[in-house]
Amino acid sequence: MSTDTLNFDQLGLSPAILDAVKEQGYDTPSPIQQQAIPAVLTGKDVMAAAQTGTGKTAGFTLPILELLSQGQRANNNQVRALIVTPTRELAAQVADNVEKYSANLKLSSSVVFGGVKINPQMMRLRRGADVLVATPGRLLDLYGQGAIKFDTLEVLVLDEADRMLDMGFIHDIKKILKILPAKRQNLLFSATFSDDIKALAKGLVNNPVEISVTPPNSTAKTVKQKIYPVDKKQKPALLVRLIEDNNWQQALVFSKTKHGANRLVRYLEENNITAAAIHGNKSQGARTRALADFKSGEIRILVATDIAARGIDIDQLPQVVNFDLPKVAEDYVHRIGRTGRAGASGNAVSLVSHDEAKELFSIERLIGKIIEREYLVEFDPVNRLPESVLDTRPFKLKKPKKPKKPGQKSHSGTAPRGKGQGEHKDGNRGEGSQKKHRAHKPSKPSGPWKKRKPANKSS
Repeated sequence: MSTDTLNFDQLGLSPAILDAVKEQGYDTPSPIQQQAIPAVLTGKDVMAAAQTGTGKTAGFTLPILELLSQGQRANNNQVRALIVTPTRELAAQVADNVEKYSANLKLSSSVVFGGVKINPQMMRLRRGADVLVATPGRLLDLYGQGAIKFDTLEVLVLDEADRMLDMGFIHDIKKILKILPAKRQNLLFSATFSDDIKALAKGLVNNPVEISVTPPNSTAKTVKQKIYPVDKKQKPALLVRLIEDNNWQQALVFSKTKHGANRLVRYLEENNITAAAIHGNKSQGARTRALADFKSGEIRILVATDIAARGIDIDQLPQVVNFDLPKVAEDYVHRIGRTGRAGASGNAVSLVSHDEAKELFSIERLIGKIIEREYLVEFDPVNRLPESVLDTRPFKLKKPKKPKKPGQKSHSGTAPRGKGQGEHKDGNRGEGSQKKHRAHKPSKPSGPWKKRKPANKSS
């Protein structure tokens, strides 16, 4: 049977789950769902690669719920299906999916991550959980305190495995694998099948079904990409101009640093544009509120760093902006994958200064095309951005960071995980785990951060 003719009711799911899927407004499974759901239902191990926004979360949650619904409920402190994710936001998103799709089933689910008190999580786990979604650090903390057991574990999922490696979670993943029963079903989902992901898979999956529905590091055809060459100091004003001229009511803006995200939010607010930042230095409550306000339309602009943005799942998000280009070309694909989801159209705009030419050329080499440029007369850069010449050589993926050995001094100021640090405090070690510095008075805004004067309009 051709996969393009399949419906959800042809994938082996029960009426209870099908009703929940329809309740969420879905009729036709995406390509990754059409392939992954039947494969998981057979009980085989699966390695699946798919772009962000292709529906891969439902690709593993739906069949897992189907399998769990046919067995005995979880006992106290026990877990039957474990889903490990790299960030709090992604954990919360996956847990939300599990809750919605299991609405008509007698199954329990829970989510645990750092950045919040551990005791309420321990109390919830006393009753056990058929499905547990967790970040690596908090999961190991709970296991170490005897709050969770895996004697009856049936399924393990590593979601966004490439990002977990990038964030240095490989040692935590290995620790988790050691405490799990050997007999289990393993599902590995990743944006790409890099050499490092394949190396991880060797010790995880056994004779897996391999699924890949998109070319490596490709961008969705429904996303229109464009760059605006501009001097770095003019980026804030150009962003305000684009927001106003295009009447953007909802845009996700990427900043490469946490402090840069905070400065940009202040600048937007000074120009009467509602905005909020989401990154590792924000408390979990602040991050949750910012995301909720963005989804509801209370704020127009959400400024995020790459790691914090993992798990941001917004239907019909129309606009993504790269205020700064990412250092790692693959992150560009993940960023713009937040728009143009499920066949909808989307726009991705990048503000590029001349010192970001190297990053731009790397991105264009990765995606295999030169991105269209557009200039605004008032923001024509003094420092010209070199013209692109497509490099057609094979692109070599950047290797993940090697985690530091216990006791090894960090050159980046990142403290080893311990009390009040790492995931105990912030929920993801890639951000927010830096040592606290002495407070200092913020300097007055200068240069590009001065409040933008309204343009003079004449008839």
